[in-house]
Amino acid sequence: MKAVLIYKYGGPEELKYTDAPMPVINDDDVLIKVFATSINPIDWKVREGHTQGINREFPVILGWDVSGVVEKVGSDVQDYFIGDEVYARPDVSRNGTYAEYVAVRAGEIYFKPKTINHLQAASIPLAGLTAWQGLFDHGKLQAGQKILIHGAAGGVGTLAVQLARWKGAYVIGTASEKNIALLKELGADEVIDYHKENFEEKLRDIDLVFDTIGGETQIRSLQVLKPGGILVSTVGIKDEAALKAKGIQGVRYMAQSVPENLKQLADLVDAGKLKPVIAQVLPLKEIIKAHQLSEGGHTRGKIVLQVVE
Repeated sequence: MKAVLIYKYGGPEELKYTDAPMPVINDDDVLIKVFATSINPIDWKVREGHTQGINREFPVILGWDVSGVVEKVGSDVQDYFIGDEVYARPDVSRNGTYAEYVAVRAGEIYFKPKTINHLQAASIPLAGLTAWQGLFDHGKLQAGQKILIHGAAGGVGTLAVQLARWKGAYVIGTASEKNIALLKELGADEVIDYHKENFEEKLRDIDLVFDTIGGETQIRSLQVLKPGGILVSTVGIKDEAALKAKGIQGVRYMAQSVPENLKQLADLVDAGKLKPVIAQVLPLKEIIKAHQLSEGGHTRGKIVLQVVE
């Protein structure tokens, strides 16, 4: 099969579009013919050598979003059959989805949303799971609460805005001016242009801050949270003592592959309540360009890689 491999850690130039052996499936796996995948920050962080505590053997195939069709099923798999259209965020410790085929545990997949194509569906799993679990499992978001979403125009942020709106929260996002109209369309009640305004000077009594930025943005966020509020971050908690002093709960997490959450996301997509935002679609062989775009930041939504043309 064709795939993108890295033979050592480093920059985008280490990504090699080449031939690779077909994956071998275990008894609890399905083999998915990959129609599309998408770029997430974990992809280039692993490429650079941030190994997530996993001992990987080279060559490594990156990529942990997939939408495609079941090509083969392991002997223990009962819920999926050849020809099923599925989507998933596969196990990040295994070889990934920058490839024509990927082996994925059946317990990590779900049927793709029916009302969108594979390119759109491939943009959802990792970002959607991150948003869902951050808002609802860790953030305990309820209707009527006020949430501040940093990086609201990014791959995770655009989904988080829509999910928070669906839940009935009052949604505030930070973004650049060019993305304000988009975020209002997606359901944000307020959007603060971080180039022109300091959010900590405008906001108070926020119940939940959803942080994908970290650093000084996270520290400044402590000023807007109410006592007992929650700071949820995908990038770590910078100052635990400061949170404790203010009576704020801090949660650092990484999204898990939960098929029930993939079902909930698919149901919302098919009900017209959630739509993926795609910045650009590139062929798999243009993977170096895709990584460069993603690493540059300020991408609106997701960069998707088309595998089947």
